[in-house]
Amino acid sequence: MNFFEQQAAARRASTWLVVLFVLAVVAIVAAVDLVAWTMTHSTNALVFFGIATIATIVLGSLYRIASLGDGGDAVARQLGGVLVPEDATDPGLRRLRNVVEEISIASGVPVPKIYVLEQESAINAFAAGYTPSDAVIAVTRGALDRLNRDELQGVVAHEFSHILNGDMRLNIRLIGVLFGILMIGLIGRKILVSGRTGLRIGRGIGIASIAALAALVIGYVGLFFARMIKAGVSRSRESLADASAVQFTRQTTGLAGALKKIAGVRGGSLLDDRGEAEEVSHMLFGDGVGFSALFATHPPLLKRIQALDPSFRGEELERLKATWRSAPPNGMQEDLALGFDEERRHPLPDVQRDIRVTPTRVAAQVALPGADDYRRADTIAGAIPEALRDLAAHRESVMALLLALLIDSDEDLAARQQHEIAARLGDEVGDHALRVHQQLVADLHPMLRMPLAALAFPVLRLRPRPQLDAFMAAIDAVVKADDRVSLFEYCLGRLLTVQVIESLEPARHARIGWRKLDGARNEVALLLAVVAQAGNTDLLLAQRAYLAGMQHVFPQQHPPYAPPAQGVLALDQAWEVLDALHPLAKQSLVEAVTAAISHDDRVDVAEAELLRTICAVLHCPLPPMLDR
Repeated sequence: MNFFEQQAAARRASTWLVVLFVLAVVAIVAAVDLVAWTMTHSTNALVFFGIATIATIVLGSLYRIASLGDGGDAVARQLGGVLVPEDATDPGLRRLRNVVEEISIASGVPVPKIYVLEQESAINAFAAGYTPSDAVIAVTRGALDRLNRDELQGVVAHEFSHILNGDMRLNIRLIGVLFGILMIGLIGRKILVSGRTGLRIGRGIGIASIAALAALVIGYVGLFFARMIKAGVSRSRESLADASAVQFTRQTTGLAGALKKIAGVRGGSLLDDRGEAEEVSHMLFGDGVGFSALFATHPPLLKRIQALDPSFRGEELERLKATWRSAPPNGMQEDLALGFDEERRHPLPDVQRDIRVTPTRVAAQVALPGADDYRRADTIAGAIPEALRDLAAHRESVMALLLALLIDSDEDLAARQQHEIAARLGDEVGDHALRVHQQLVADLHPMLRMPLAALAFPVLRLRPRPQLDAFMAAIDAVVKADDRVSLFEYCLGRLLTVQVIESLEPARHARIGWRKLDGARNEVALLLAVVAQAGNTDLLLAQRAYLAGMQHVFPQQHPPYAPPAQGVLALDQAWEVLDALHPLAKQSLVEAVTAAISHDDRVDVAEAELLRTICAVLHCPLPPMLDR
């Protein structure tokens, strides 16, 4: 499946989750009513307890989902995660950050926050959040210590696939749904533990004690359904994530090696804090609890390994166990032996170089980077000047850096943009942004602008809400300071704004669209007209570009070419509708935009970066350097 099919599958899984939740609620209500009828033989009691049970489950689910409103950060902190700083000096943390940044650049999404579960010696990891803009990646200390760079890369790529495929949103909602299902049992346990209902033993077991015991027993009905739902939803998504991770890196040895170490080292992937691990077990890279086969949230380890390494046999695993029992693996020492510090990077392509693209190939690449993309990401990361990396890593300079990416090369316009920044963020930020643009950004290779923004984003979202609101206002003012704003600058500004908004209220903006293309005909036509106008000064060529795009979405009947008078700013009214398209409709739209940009069979690096930026605004992340 490609990205769009996986998104559609995640949408279907969300619907299936609702169905399973309803069935679980019906079963729990039936059990409660059975107990109520046994005790009272009253129809009124059945109605009362049925309504009370449904209310308890629903309110419990809503409460738990609300408590996870911070998205990935809330889950990481719940498990004791420690945030990895951007300027970490520990070699293991630096290696982890480099791997995450490279895969982020390769996949075209913002760099997620990175956490380490320092108290966990097992090999495990997870991704959590509602959207890519609020995502976090967390790994255990055991994973850092035991895995070499290839293996760590495979694990992180596996977690990135959850970010891209819509699994995070499903997983975090699953936590809330399952909490509601378990509410009856939790109430019964709480009553029994806290004071034994306040009754003296001599007075016998009171009604409250019997009710609490009944609730505890009914809770096991909820626990059964909760574990079955987790197993049913999670198992197939984990297999898909393994396959996607291999697609990311085009090599199976890293991911297979990580799974072999989980199977072979003492403790494997089992977390020490089993109580917390139970709730998030469906999100983990490996089984963190030790479920039986019936409730397993992951396919069997040997099956996962053999899917990547068909020649691997169970007896080999026994030999690895014996080896690692006496000498546990050390990932950093393995890196030295493999010579990872001897990698060589290739130069970035010339800005005027033409890139060969086709609409179907571009759509197939969305969120599915391959080995070439990963190597290019390493080249791009290495090409970013150290001075810019330093600005991206510090809270005091990150806003000025990102605004500098939007400042125009025309001196008069740049002065107006500086004034707009100063009016909203102060003279110091305005002056700093202009200096950064003049000294470091003006001649920056176009392939480095989006990756630089991706590296800076984790630091940006640490700023207080009022400053982020002022930052978004400054972006809007800078972009609209002059009618000559380019489509790329407009889209980059829009992308930054969308990512900030989503990180502030992740639960509100977590969605997979449902709208069909016919319901967005005018918005699609507007986007293609703006793209055609921006890329062609000749009216006839612009019309050809527009028609090339429309052939992919509305080949029979479509609006005539009508570029808006306000240029790119007209897109403000279109994005919400376009982003609400069904995943398969978005696939057609990406193909249409690609066809419009490449209608003359020539796409240079700058045009390719424009295509990537438009795709990112539509939540269809595209890897860098589109040709193979």
